[in-house]
Amino acid sequence: MSHAPQDLPELLDQLDPHATLAQRNLWLIHLVAWIRGDAHDVAASVSRVHWLLDAIRSRPQWRQRWQQSWAKFKYEVDLTPLLADFGFAPRTSFLSEFSHRLGRRCLPSTPETTDIEELFGLVFSQPFDAKWLRALDAKALAQLARWLADPPRDAQHPAVSWRQTIVDAVVFATSQISATGFANEIRVRLSPAARESRPFHGLAPVLEAWRHAVLTRGPDSAQAAHASQALREQLDACRHAAYTVYAHLNEHGISVGIVFRLRQLRERVLRIKALLDLLASPHPDQATARLLADLVQVSHDRRSLRALIAASTQLTAAKVAERGAENGEHYITRDAAEYQHLLAQAAGGGALLAFTTWGKFALLALGLSPFWSGLAASWNYALSFVLVQLLHFMVATKQPAFTAATMAAKLRNIRQTRTLSTFVDEVAHLLRSQCASIVGNVGLVIPAAAAISAALEFMRGHSMIGTTEARHVIAGLQLLGPTALYAALTGMLLFASSIIAGWVENAFVLRRLDSAMAYHPRITAWLGPQRAARWAAFLRAQVSGLASNVSLGLLLGLVPAFAGFFGLSLEVRHVTLSAGQLTAAAMALGSDVWRDPSFWSAAAGVLLIGPLNVAVSFYLALRLALRAQSISDINRHRIARAIVKRLRERPLSFFLPPKQDDKPASVRPQDT
Repeated sequence: MSHAPQDLPELLDQLDPHATLAQRNLWLIHLVAWIRGDAHDVAASVSRVHWLLDAIRSRPQWRQRWQQSWAKFKYEVDLTPLLADFGFAPRTSFLSEFSHRLGRRCLPSTPETTDIEELFGLVFSQPFDAKWLRALDAKALAQLARWLADPPRDAQHPAVSWRQTIVDAVVFATSQISATGFANEIRVRLSPAARESRPFHGLAPVLEAWRHAVLTRGPDSAQAAHASQALREQLDACRHAAYTVYAHLNEHGISVGIVFRLRQLRERVLRIKALLDLLASPHPDQATARLLADLVQVSHDRRSLRALIAASTQLTAAKVAERGAENGEHYITRDAAEYQHLLAQAAGGGALLAFTTWGKFALLALGLSPFWSGLAASWNYALSFVLVQLLHFMVATKQPAFTAATMAAKLRNIRQTRTLSTFVDEVAHLLRSQCASIVGNVGLVIPAAAAISAALEFMRGHSMIGTTEARHVIAGLQLLGPTALYAALTGMLLFASSIIAGWVENAFVLRRLDSAMAYHPRITAWLGPQRAARWAAFLRAQVSGLASNVSLGLLLGLVPAFAGFFGLSLEVRHVTLSAGQLTAAAMALGSDVWRDPSFWSAAAGVLLIGPLNVAVSFYLALRLALRAQSISDINRHRIARAIVKRLRERPLSFFLPPKQDDKPASVRPQDT
């Protein structure tokens, strides 16, 4: 491009310092949009800035109107919040910030505003603006600095100097850090050493000494430099003290709200340091351009709901994965004795779930509406799963979501030589344990469901279900039907139940509910001290399993009901329950069913359900756990190659328990 666009003079002619607030702000939005162009070529945008400067320099009347408009803008709009608060949550809670961002995304903003944060997002509305701001050359920045510098004194529109604006921004941001440090939820979680050093108490006098040095001696003076260094050190002391809160959270449970406030504190410290650099920079125009570019990026990051959730819940995800790792140890067998014990537990779970199948058909026979039928099925599942837990039996498909976290925990020291081989051993143990649990569940739910059906027919003259319902069951389990989709959906629900379990256990520990139950006067007066202590210990040990089982039951029963409300035909396919239902259908149809191809297609569908239940829930849980452990893509490829190598060399180790002589040195810790 060799010449300026023809619409630039027309755009400059529209500049009117006496226009309304909305019109002047709209002009600024249009000007930046003209500089941005098609938002693809940074060099073209920089060229447009030069054309703009040349045009204003060539016509004194344009320059005069610009200075008048800029003076009026600085009088009406306070720039301090842009430097001090832009990009930070105006509220101190995660949910409040989430709703605030959601509102900004769904509702339009008006240019008729003196709120610099709102106006900044309208003016620099695209991430591309950060690129051309960073690409501006020194000559253009110097000229812009002259024209955007403090305008001539105007008795009608007196303006605060740029230096004073930066100082005020530092003061405002520092006050927010002090408020966070003095908040009770932060203060009580500081380490003893951090509380003793009292860094937040010393922040105010250090800040005041810096402010006095800058305003009286100038930002370039030795006194200001010394005071600036002291302020930086005090801010670092506050940040390091705040970091000690994470140790308390890791031990006593993660709070999303506290993590959110700690992240805000850290970001404010970094913003203050950037403002200190800007004030002391030998090239303030270039430093200002870089800061504006960073604020543009912050503006767009601030609109992201996903970024807010990911940043604020990262530690919670890690804690959920850690809780799952602790529970997952009990689902992995490492020798023949543990293998046989797991097989017996799974068999007990399969026998009990045969009664769950009977209960489901009995509830369907009541003819309830879809919601109440789903709710009844939910509690049927939930109570059955809780009973399985209390009897120390096992449901096979609940393993993967917990064992995935256990597997990822083994990779914390993946750079060590033995870590990878030990992990492959754990994969073999896990797959072998999972096969045993599925075999135990399905292997006993089939004869148990057949026995219940035969007993019912003997006592009442009819089987567990009628022939019509039996045909419906077989049609719903067909291999070439939606069985695979429903099985994958069930795997997602299994993973979701593990997340709920980890979250509930984290909340239980965070709120110290076991201690409250053991020592609260009302509870001890009602139950007695010893019984209250026993219940507290019981719930502390079982809260994760109870939350997982109840939530899984509710999800399995209610998700299809809610999907049906919106016209979506979704069902769940759990391998053990499906095997029990198919057995009941076969018993209802009699011996002729063995010659029915649709029955064998349904049997093949049941065989497909198990791997899909396991694979989907394990994949989602392992993905979360690997992210929580910060395992890189390179290390993931190393893991995959090591597993493939073991499959080639010792394939039976993934399916059969090791001999006594081959038992690995690392064995499972005893349950507590």
